[in-house]
Amino acid sequence: MPLRSREIRLAARPRGMPTPDDFELAEVEVPDPGEGEVLVRNAYVSVDPYMRGRMNDVRSYVPPFALGEPLTGGAVGRIVASRSSRWPEGSWVVHDLGWREAAVVEEKRLRAVDPPAAPVSTALGVLGMPGLTAFVGIDEIGGVKEGDTVFVSGAAGAVGSLACQLARHRGARVIASAGSAEKRAWLAELGVESTFDYHETSPRDALRELAPDGIDVYFDNVGGETLEAAIGAMRLHGRIVACGSIAGYNATEPPPGPRNMFLIVTKRLRIQGFIIRDHGDRWEAFVAEVAPLVADGTIGYRETVVDGIERAPEAFLSLFAGDNVGKMLVRVGPEP
Repeated sequence: MPLRSREIRLAARPRGMPTPDDFELAEVEVPDPGEGEVLVRNAYVSVDPYMRGRMNDVRSYVPPFALGEPLTGGAVGRIVASRSSRWPEGSWVVHDLGWREAAVVEEKRLRAVDPPAAPVSTALGVLGMPGLTAFVGIDEIGGVKEGDTVFVSGAAGAVGSLACQLARHRGARVIASAGSAEKRAWLAELGVESTFDYHETSPRDALRELAPDGIDVYFDNVGGETLEAAIGAMRLHGRIVACGSIAGYNATEPPPGPRNMFLIVTKRLRIQGFIIRDHGDRWEAFVAEVAPLVADGTIGYRETVVDGIERAPEAFLSLFAGDNVGKMLVRVGPEP
């Protein structure tokens, strides 16, 4: 009997904050794999803030999602049928055809997962794309070194939480912002020295109190007033790692930029954005450093998991409400 799979499609292009009506659930019959393809039964699919930009019909570094078609994103699952000599049935793999329960995937779009090394879900979080993003941002873009003071915004998310820990691992002092007492408590468990709740204290006031002598590196996941505050707190020759700007992802009008951009000149700052797909050459170095630290508990991580592909839009929307701690995942199938 042919395998049937449920998938989430983009029903309408959101204006401002997406709503459940912008998505639709559909059931399809999954074809048999062709030559060089495999059929994957997904266990987890990822929802990530960057996906919001792809819901707009605008030119970017990747094409927008198509109306009436299933969305895509990271997924981890098991191969249940294969016509690839490289990927036998039973293999656990990561691919980019998420937002669905099963998919036929070309062999070139697969990456192996080793389930005994860590739960397979980590292949979408601390040992996956978010983890590599934190690693490249701290190591390559930020050049964090011993003695630096590093500020990380959105620090209780999948990227931010690892960025904090990697900065500490390199001998830096870390300041982190998060949106609840629970998130601050978890960051303290991870060894973050100083945290603040941006709902209760403005980033400007918090940095004046927690970093009176300034900061050397800002890992920016938020943008907006937090970026402006970080620029103001920067020491000479500081570095800004521009990773994301979730504060403006649902804006209906272009948000105003920081009002203190002139400090980039006078303080001789460096601000650099990056897209992780440009840094695949760092994958082996990332895994070599981070996987053993995850395995022995030196690096901690958390996952917020919802069950059922029909709840993927709910999980996605909750990212913008700050409901997740660590990586947000949707469980859609059996684990090892």
